[in-house]
Amino acid sequence: MNPQLPWRRCPAEPYRLRAGAPPHPLCLCSIPPSRPHEEDPLASDIPPQRLDVRTDPSLLGLHRFNEADSGAVEEALLACCGSHRWALRLTAHRPYPDIGSLLAAASEASYDLRPADLAEALADESWMPQPLVGMRAPGSQAAHTALRAAHAAYEARFGHVFVVCLEGVDHEEMLDAVLTSIRTRLANDPDEERLISAEELRRIALTRLEHLVAVRS
Repeated sequence: MNPQLPWRRCPAEPYRLRAGAPPHPLCLCSIPPSRPHEEDPLASDIPPQRLDVRTDPSLLGLHRFNEADSGAVEEALLACCGSHRWALRLTAHRPYPDIGSLLAAASEASYDLRPADLAEALADESWMPQPLVGMRAPGSQAAHTALRAAHAAYEARFGHVFVVCLEGVDHEEMLDAVLTSIRTRLANDPDEERLISAEELRRIALTRLEHLVAVRS
């Protein structure tokens, strides 16, 4: 059985951890090596490519990702996007020659999510206890009350939690940015909002995936 693995979500979000996972960002160091590709039912038909981490240490995280056990990698990928189909697809297409190829594959897999896959990923965003998006940002009590009410209105209208990628947003501006975004998107019809949510999930997944394969000392 693969060990419980911690992970880091979008940098603008607080850490989200599975029950019992140690409170630190995900590290692939503890993931055991995979079986040989010919024995791996999820192995890609792409010929194996060995990364020379001695000449390019920045590829160490990707090397671990390529060589890790399929079950552990799938679990780690589910922390980036809660769609099992998305995670299985990326796992099966290993090895990746560089991080750009991995991110491109992840983006393509995100665009190919079916409605049921998107619903699964959105449900996963609310599966684990965490503060609502923006609630940890600085602001007045009135602003936090307004944000909490906006989240409730959004969930009542669309049936899932509000998702937005806050990469690049200053912490001091986060609350206002989230509140403005929720209020704007409340005016969308369900089909339009589903497309916007899918794009936000794609951006969040790419950010999380970059952190997953980042080199850590």
